[in-house]
Amino acid sequence: MGIRKSASAVFGVLLYALCGAAGAQIGEGDYYTVQQARGAPTVSLGGTVIPYKEVTLSAQIPGRVKYLAGIEGDAFEEDDLLVALDDSELLARRNAAVAQWAGADSQLRNAGVQYSRELWSPRSKNAPGGMGLPNLFDQMFTKPMESFSGTRSQGAERSADLYSSGAQISQAQNALLQARAEIEAIDAKLRDARSLAPFDGKIMKKFVEVGDTMQPGQPLLNYADVEFLQIEVDVPARLRPGMYEGMFLKAELDVGKRVVPIRVAQIFPMADAQRHTVKVKFDLPQGESAPGMYAKVKVPDFTAPSKDYPVIPSSAIRYNGSLPGVYVVGEDGKRELRLIRVGEKLSGGEFTSVLSGLRPKERILRNPPASIASGWSGSGGAKR
Repeated sequence: MGIRKSASAVFGVLLYALCGAAGAQIGEGDYYTVQQARGAPTVSLGGTVIPYKEVTLSAQIPGRVKYLAGIEGDAFEEDDLLVALDDSELLARRNAAVAQWAGADSQLRNAGVQYSRELWSPRSKNAPGGMGLPNLFDQMFTKPMESFSGTRSQGAERSADLYSSGAQISQAQNALLQARAEIEAIDAKLRDARSLAPFDGKIMKKFVEVGDTMQPGQPLLNYADVEFLQIEVDVPARLRPGMYEGMFLKAELDVGKRVVPIRVAQIFPMADAQRHTVKVKFDLPQGESAPGMYAKVKVPDFTAPSKDYPVIPSSAIRYNGSLPGVYVVGEDGKRELRLIRVGEKLSGGEFTSVLSGLRPKERILRNPPASIASGWSGSGGAKR
């Protein structure tokens, strides 16, 4: 019995010494009186991180995939070749169109020569006729008499010959234009057979492999600019009046629970008729996240009345697993670990608002040491 009492006394002395040592490390300046702040309440809205620019490249012509630049995550510069379809048939058709163009060009030049010949050496003057007399006599006497008697009109014949030569020129010009249009149409299809990078970016997802047969409209790959990212959020219509483009807000990222500043980049002009929400895009700082990740945006709710909420230093918060808590110091000096519900970070993260669990003017430890535990402080004596 005596041994048991002495052991209990020794344990009590050790406990007193340990509590006193722990409490001795906490001075009066390590306490903080919970302050109260007033502000408009905020609403946390979930959104998705998206690229600033994103396109889906699709097949414009039927064909077989003969070239694929890379896989997901590969980066390319503007105008780099990403996907190429087989263009052998198009090249053959282009060669045929070029041959037609060359033939039409030859016909045009020949028609021009014939028109010049008719203009300076009319065929009507050399046409057979007259009395079979020598050609000079026919030109001087016989053919003028035919025109005078009305049996023949050399002027009408020459006009008809000139018109026929001019029509041949027009036909050759039309054939040349038709061949040129055919070449331009084939060149456009040849360009459609090659998908180029519209801007600097990365392949986000590919839908084809080399050798696949494609039809017009089938997607080839998703390509995006991931250097600049945005958060896309569907904001309830009642919160829309409190926002404007260029406004700075805060967002909590899913990875690391980091709070970063964001800027309202675009507010869509029309609300969703079914969900009664307005789509809003926010600019993210560079290098803070990745496309497809989740983020929470804190949007001010000016329709709700302003409220008071406690504010404490962020260094006072300790996490028990995933539950935040602070050490509250009572009037008797006893420290109590109390779980709280934290709000948003203020003053660049130095302070944090508390939604529940604390009241203004309560005293807490500003920066509790890692070895601290609930119980009596060093100045309050040993717990009995």
